[in-house]
Amino acid sequence: IIAGLRKRYPEVECALNHSSALELLVATILSAQCTDVRVNMVTPALFQKYRSATDYAAANPEVFEQEIKSTGFFRNKTKSILGMARAVIERHGGTVPNTMDDLVKLPGVGRKTANVLLGSWFKKNEGVVVDTHVTRIARRLKLTRQSDAVKIERDLMKLVPRNEWTDFSHMVIHHGRQICDARRPKCEVCP
Repeated sequence: IIAGLRKRYPEVECALNHSSALELLVATILSAQCTDVRVNMVTPALFQKYRSATDYAAANPEVFEQEIKSTGFFRNKTKSILGMARAVIERHGGTVPNTMDDLVKLPGVGRKTANVLLGSWFKKNEGVVVDTHVTRIARRLKLTRQSDAVKIERDLMKLVPRNEWTDFSHMVIHHGRQICDARRPKCEVCP
């Protein structure tokens, strides 16, 4: 499976545009229940205006809600992002932490978000990103019978070599967008 995905997607990377750990963290929080395409439309203006955790922490919540409204769930995302920024300042001196333990203690950050940041920015394979595409495809390929993301991640971590965890996630996500669609999978062209 990995060889077939690697052949189809040789240059995989995170689909969220970013140039820092903080930008990736904000973009990943925004990506919940939203397409990466939409997030990438919203983040350029955000990243221009908010350049540090201090900038996010000082943001007016009502203004911020309007700036991210098109990503959906904007009230919860505002609370998460502004709370995350305050926690990064208070607990980590304004620098985004680089451990799973520290990341998942930040508001709005669960294992999926932490795995995105650790793998894509810090180049640490601490786990497998399990989003809707990974869930669907792992189940279709009979790599898991689970429906809970944490249990799916555990199953995949046992099967996929650790050095492949980040790339595997990116390849499966790309595959889910391009070929293994939820409603009409293109099985005839599946590698």
